[in-house]
Amino acid sequence: MGKNFIGLDAAKAEQLANALNDLLSNYQIFYMNVRGYHWNIKGDNFFELHVKFEELYNDLLLKIDEIAERVLTLGHRPAHAYSTYIEKSEVPERKDVSDGKVAMENIVESFAKLIGKQRELLSLAGDADDEGTVALMSDYISQQEKTVWMYRSYLGQ
Repeated sequence: MGKNFIGLDAAKAEQLANALNDLLSNYQIFYMNVRGYHWNIKGDNFFELHVKFEELYNDLLLKIDEIAERVLTLGHRPAHAYSTYIEKSEVPERKDVSDGKVAMENIVESFAKLIGKQRELLSLAGDADDEGTVALMSDYISQQEKTVWMYRSYLGQ
């Protein structure tokens, strides 16, 4: 198949783009879940969690754009339909969550899925000599590992 326009093996770039689209689907569902937590949170920690969830969904939105643009950089089309996101996402859609502890537990669980997928992408990207995807996944993993530690500490875990 040869090389693509940025010098990567075209078959490996396609495999990476497919894996990135899978990750994108998970991020999109996670993003909407966190928006829902932000909108629906109630209780003693409302003010703290309302702000924390807004910070999180803003960060997720930036990453969604970066992932989609990486797919484009690899020469492929990013997934852009919610039907695709629902079909591909391993992060489950969460509805009507207003309890802060439940929301935080769901967030930690979702990050575990994302980090696992990003580790797989890191390995695939390394094998393809795709430094751009390696750097992106490495940054996400290190940032999110710290976030998971903080959220788990909040939960007393």
